[in-house]
Amino acid sequence: MPWQAAHRTDTGRVRPQNEDSLLVRPDLGVYAVADGMGGHAAGEVASAIAVATIEQETERSAASGQSPFDVAADAVRAANAAILADAHQDPARQGMGTTASVLITPDDVRYRIAHVGDSRAYLLRDDDLRQITVDHTWVHEQVRKGVLTEEGARRHPFASVLTRVLGTEQDVLVDVIDGDTRPGDVFLLCSDGLTAVLDDTTLRLVLSRPDSLDARAAALIRAALDAGGPDNITVVLVAHVP
Repeated sequence: MPWQAAHRTDTGRVRPQNEDSLLVRPDLGVYAVADGMGGHAAGEVASAIAVATIEQETERSAASGQSPFDVAADAVRAANAAILADAHQDPARQGMGTTASVLITPDDVRYRIAHVGDSRAYLLRDDDLRQITVDHTWVHEQVRKGVLTEEGARRHPFASVLTRVLGTEQDVLVDVIDGDTRPGDVFLLCSDGLTAVLDDTTLRLVLSRPDSLDARAAALIRAALDAGGPDNITVVLVAHVP
């Protein structure tokens, strides 16, 4: 297999529990991070349902001979439906929701990302770090309009206001991004507990270290904790081995 993966998650220094969930299935070429909506009912349940459903849908596709690459967006939409169904069964969970960023690497030449919310996917290539996904937040809509700068968005009081999540509407728009892979590529999937406190320069410096993939994942978590750790922090690293 041309891919290696490492993952870490931490509750952080402020939150009472970890509402993030992750999925790492190198055998399927499927990886995901989901961040349950903080301050809402059962965010940890929503994120767990999301990754479990995505795993089930991709397992089903693989068993039927269909590549998970072809069902990425459908798997995220199925996760949305599963969260809504669970909330309907239990009124205490009404209003729960989650982000989801899913990476599919079916072979050694291409990738697909299915994305909803503000958990992010990055690609480190040739020492250059690029954010692949677009945050579905109010502040980043203002950045795209030129109303706010990136730094202004990071510090804005509405920084955590999401405009698109799983579990709130029957129909959800899923961003799908395709690209080619190269040996040496490193993908980062993460919850906003990482990116809210570490800028892209810091992320690039850590990811570019000649350390093991697991050591780099651990270093990202430590850096976020050292920066205050105000939220749950989840990191999934996926590397295309030369």
